[in-house]
Amino acid sequence: MASLSAEAIVCAVRAHGEHGAILRALTREAGLVAGYVRGGRSRRLRPILMPGNRIALELRARTEEQLAGATAELLESRAPLLAEPLPAAAIDWVTSLTAATLPESQPYPALYAALSALLDAIGVAPAARQWAAALARYELLLLAELGFGLDLDQCVASGAAHDLAFVSPRSGGAVSIAAAAGYEARLFRLPPFLRGADPDPSLPDALDGLVITGHFLDRDLLDGRNHDLLVTRERLIARLKRAVA
Repeated sequence: MASLSAEAIVCAVRAHGEHGAILRALTREAGLVAGYVRGGRSRRLRPILMPGNRIALELRARTEEQLAGATAELLESRAPLLAEPLPAAAIDWVTSLTAATLPESQPYPALYAALSALLDAIGVAPAARQWAAALARYELLLLAELGFGLDLDQCVASGAAHDLAFVSPRSGGAVSIAAAAGYEARLFRLPPFLRGADPDPSLPDALDGLVITGHFLDRDLLDGRNHDLLVTRERLIARLKRAVA
């Protein structure tokens, strides 16, 4: 990719040199891309290069191997949300997760659409329960897109497609009530919304979904290696739990 013009969601910004910054952003057309923004740490550009912002991105590189030069114009700012602890923690987590796990320059249009919708929900929902479930669905989609999808359509033990109430932490497969008998404490509770059966889940149900996705994100994608990223998620989950209390 020697050049690109696209709308993008800012996912990560890292200082580079005295004044510049390396931007990583998610586009619909090219997936996660990176570029060097001259003056990216300036007072003018810092409000544009904030995680969660939607920008018009221009990338130009002389060769495929060279880090592209990037320019960005603000299309939609999430800055007001970053002043609120819970939305700020959610945006920090989901953009950091995206930047840390997606390979560069591979399109994931479903993830782009889901991330955009999730950020919109964080911005307009009057309560956390109305976007916490969307966050769990995004994490579930991310796992699936990267080859670690969970099988929640039938019981991993019996093949039954009804009374699915648990998830195996080993296989990532659903488990029916009958098959789980005597082993419930070793399994995750499966909230109905993860199977599309509840259009308006409660916050406790959303948290149950996030327990499931968090386990498989840590095991299969993060592998315990990115401690700071896991701390970011733990901080978010703690704040969501306080919202329940």
